[in-house]
Amino acid sequence: MFTGIVEELGEIVAVENLGDASRFRLRGPVVTEDAKHGDSIAVNGVCLTVVDTADGEFTADVMAETLNRSSLGALAAGSRVNLERPMALGGRLGGHLVQGHVDGTGTILERTPGEHWEIVKIALPAALSRYVVEKGSITVDGVSLTVVDAADDYFTISLIPTTLALTTLGIKKAGDPVNLEVDVLAKYVERLLGRGADGSADLKGIEEIKEMDR
Repeated sequence: MFTGIVEELGEIVAVENLGDASRFRLRGPVVTEDAKHGDSIAVNGVCLTVVDTADGEFTADVMAETLNRSSLGALAAGSRVNLERPMALGGRLGGHLVQGHVDGTGTILERTPGEHWEIVKIALPAALSRYVVEKGSITVDGVSLTVVDAADDYFTISLIPTTLALTTLGIKKAGDPVNLEVDVLAKYVERLLGRGADGSADLKGIEEIKEMDR
C-alpha cells in the first residue's frame, strides 16, 4: 500500500526485452536505502517487486499484464520516473490509500501555467469516468492529487511548485501518456451496491448496507 507521495525522481538505467515481459534496471538511491529482494516499490504508480539491489539501483521484472495496462512499456533508458516505497504502518498518511494497481492510462491534453501553480487537463477513459469526482482523489503516475474539475471524458488537476519540481509531472507535455489509479474505496462502494454495467444500482445491495449500518 502506498500514499502517492513521491519520494524520489528516479531514472531508467536499462530495459531488457524478454519477449512477453521486460526487466527494468532503475536508479533510486533513496528508495533502495533499505530495499531488499521481494520488497515493493511503486514506479510511476505501478507496484513492482524488487529482484535485486546494488549501488543505489534495483531490478524489477515487468509482466505482459503490467505492460499492457500501464505506460511502462513506453519507457527506455534515460526516462525519468516517480519512485515511492510502501507506507509503513503507524506512519502518516500524507496522500490517500494507493495500491499501485493501475486502472488505465490517460493522455495529457493541455497545460495552463499560473503564477504559482499549473493546471493540467488529462483525458479520462470512459470506463473510469464514474470513479472520478470533483475534489476527490486520483493517482497520476503515482502522484496523489486532488481533482479540480471532473467531466465525462477528462479531468483537471492543479500542480504546486513542489510537485512540478520533484516529479515527472513537471516535465511531461501534451500528448504524453500517464498511469491512472482511481480511489479504490469508490470501486468497493460500487461493488457493494451491486451496480450493473448499465449504471443502475441494485436496491437489495443498498438495503443490505443500510441494515449493516443499524
